[in-house]
This record gives sequence, C-alpha cells and structure tokens, in this order.
Amino acid sequence: MKSNITQFTHNLVLIGGGHSHAIVLKLWGMNPIPGVRLTLITDRTYTAYSGMLPGQVAGFYDFEETHIDLHSLSQFAGANFYLDTVKDLDLKNKQIICEKHPPIAFDYLSLDIGSVPEKSTILGASDYAIPAKPVSDFLTAWEKIKTTIKNYPKQLYTLTIIGGGAGGVELACNMRAYLTNIMKNLEVNTNNLTINLIHKSNSLLTGHNHWVGKRLESILLENGTNIYLNETVFEITSNSSDNYVISCNSGLNISSNWVFLVTQASAPDWIEKTGLRTDKTGFILVNDYLQSISHPNIFAAGDIATMENYYRPKAGVFAVRQGQPLFNNLQSIILGNKLQSYSPQRFYLSLIGTGNKKAIASWGKLGLEAAWLWKLKDYIDRKFMDSFKDLSTEKN
Repeated sequence: MKSNITQFTHNLVLIGGGHSHAIVLKLWGMNPIPGVRLTLITDRTYTAYSGMLPGQVAGFYDFEETHIDLHSLSQFAGANFYLDTVKDLDLKNKQIICEKHPPIAFDYLSLDIGSVPEKSTILGASDYAIPAKPVSDFLTAWEKIKTTIKNYPKQLYTLTIIGGGAGGVELACNMRAYLTNIMKNLEVNTNNLTINLIHKSNSLLTGHNHWVGKRLESILLENGTNIYLNETVFEITSNSSDNYVISCNSGLNISSNWVFLVTQASAPDWIEKTGLRTDKTGFILVNDYLQSISHPNIFAAGDIATMENYYRPKAGVFAVRQGQPLFNNLQSIILGNKLQSYSPQRFYLSLIGTGNKKAIASWGKLGLEAAWLWKLKDYIDRKFMDSFKDLSTEKN
C-alpha cells in the first residue's frame, strides 16, 4: 500500500514575520519544494506594514488594512506556525531555543526579526519610554493615549518624541493631526496639547536632502510642535504615574505625559551571543546573497541584517525588495543551485506623510511636496497589502 505521508528531507525555519519573510511565505505557497518542512516562528500573529503605520496613527487606516495575517499566510505556504519568542540559537546542534516550545531543529534558517530603537544610552528609557517598535506594543500604547484624551479632553497634555529622523518626524506630524482633530470635534482648545520633538543633530532627517529636512521642520513649527535640536537625552525619570522628566546633556529638562522613542535602530541582545558574525552594532552580517558570512546555511534580511558590501539605512523599502532574492536563494541552496546576488539600490524614494493627506517625496537631492504624492503613497501601500489577500487564487 502506497503511503501518502510526505518524507521531509530538509527543515527550513523562518524566524520573524517581517516584510521579507511575508513575501517569502507568499512565494513559497505559489512555488513549494516537495520534501521541505517549512516553519515560521513569530511572537505575533499579525505583522504591521511599516509604510502605513503613520497613516494608521492619523486615523486614515484601520488595523486590518495595515496588518498581514501571518497565520493565514503560513497556511497558504504549507508552513508550521509557532507563536513563540526565540531566545537563542544552538548553532552547533542546529537548534532554535524558544520560550514555550522544545528546541526546534533546522537545516536552513532565515531571520527577519526587525530592529528596536536604541535605548541603552538613555537611563530610564526601558521603564518610562514607549518605543516605536515593536509596532504592536506601540499601537497598544497609542490606543490608550487616544482613549485618555477622548475621555478627559479639557486637561493639558504633553507628548514628546525622541528622535528626529524620518520616523520620528512622520509620527509627530500624524500624532498632531489625529489628536487635534479629536479636540476640535470635542470643541476643546487645541493649545491644550503640546508636542515636543528632540533630536541630537543640528537638522532633522539626517540622511535626506537639505530641502526635505527644512520643509518638514517648517511644517512642524507651523502646527505648533516644539523642536529641540542638538539635544542628547541621557535620562528619563518619573515624577508620577503619568508624568516624566526628560533630561538632556545641555541641562534642558522637559516634563511630559508620554515619551516616545524613535531613535537609531538596534539589534536584540541575544543575536550577538549566538555566534553569528555581526557588525559593530550587533546586526547580522550577510553577503550579497543575504547569507550569513559566518554560517552559510543561515540567511537574514530586513533591519536585522547588514550587507557587508553595502551600507544602507534600516528602512522598510529594503526589506520589501529583499523578499524575492531571499526566496530565490533559500530555494537555490536547498536544491543545490547557484545563489543569486542582490544589489540594493543606492537611491530610493521616500514618501513621508504629513498628517493632512499630503506627502513629501525625498529621492537623492530631489524633494517635492504635494497632495498627489499622498495618493501615490496610498496606492503603493494598498497595492502591497492587497498582494497578501485572497491568496487562494495564487496557487499554481
């Protein structure tokens, strides 16, 4: 009698449900390799698309529109789905150490676990600040803030963002837009809300062209946001359960009800302890194949990876672009085929939403502001998210 049981010859495990792995799962479901046991380990069932997060903060999108269902995506790919947190890797025995499950064996491994804002340089940040990532934790805190202001709109509120890169500036614009709309609808003076933005450099959006940084600075100042440049935060202390003091090296002290951390990206501490080769900041070093330079059976993509031959910022656009080449090389190494090199683009288009259904485009030395750019951003983001819906029609 012929057995219908699949004989698995390879274990491929994906750790993390970032943009690259979401694309890998979709492509795998369309082109599976017989005999490969595919597993996804993730600490969340729904993963947020970072490109739409500011729009969700502004109230333009709801949860479903901005999140990918990793469980459904895993089912489409024929993958085992483990909802768990990875604590360590036993590279000698090729095992993944999780909080809830017994060690999980792998032959090939890929990591796409993102990054978190750097907070080790700020005393009290772990206790009192709200990091922008993980997104699920950030959104939980944001919902509580919205509820508080809706319930007690006549009180004075101060919200402070530490970090004046694209992420911090975009959050400042969209938070301001949403909260002032709440107050206007409740016929409350919008001056009750104070928003501060603290940045360690002498200009906003380091890495973008001068015009983009200055234009966004003007927008923030016009809407009443206080901007503090050349300020390095060294400590956050608690005055009470709902009030904190942010202390800077210059002697500046700012009192705030909420403190958001949108600082430079950092890697989870456990990565460096695994034995994987990392860069000086703890991110996994990979070659042009997105393959670990120390362990050829391990791959990494998205924020957690640093390409040895290319310096690129930790931006979602690269995670999305890495999805297809990562899929190609995971299948190629299993099948014994030649790996394909990936070269990230030098210049990339950033579309920064300003909270009023306008956007600013930043591309190299070029910058432009227009309402049609928001429509373009909305179209691109929705198209990406729509690619993960109704996957039943994608099967070969």
